[in-house]
Amino acid sequence: MKKNRTSIKKKSVNFSKLTQATVYVSLKNGVLDPQGLTIKRALDELGYKGIKEVRSGKFYQIKLDQLPRRGVKEFVKEISDKLLANPVIEKFEMEIEE
Repeated sequence: MKKNRTSIKKKSVNFSKLTQATVYVSLKNGVLDPQGLTIKRALDELGYKGIKEVRSGKFYQIKLDQLPRRGVKEFVKEISDKLLANPVIEKFEMEIEE
């Protein structure tokens, strides 16, 4: 008589070896951008015509290690919401490279 053996499959989590996230932070539309205005004015004075508007911003390159691939986007969004961007006056976009 053979015994039934139930095999339990372990759930494997696919970890990213090294992932880079780039977060671009910029002012929301309608928020005054004094730095962008200064750059625009300087470009005009230097003779560069045809530039309608300049908006300034910043970006962060973040190298991540040992995170589940499915959780990388949520992780980067969370740190962007909490620290990298001021949600009152700034917006952000993310790029995730594996």
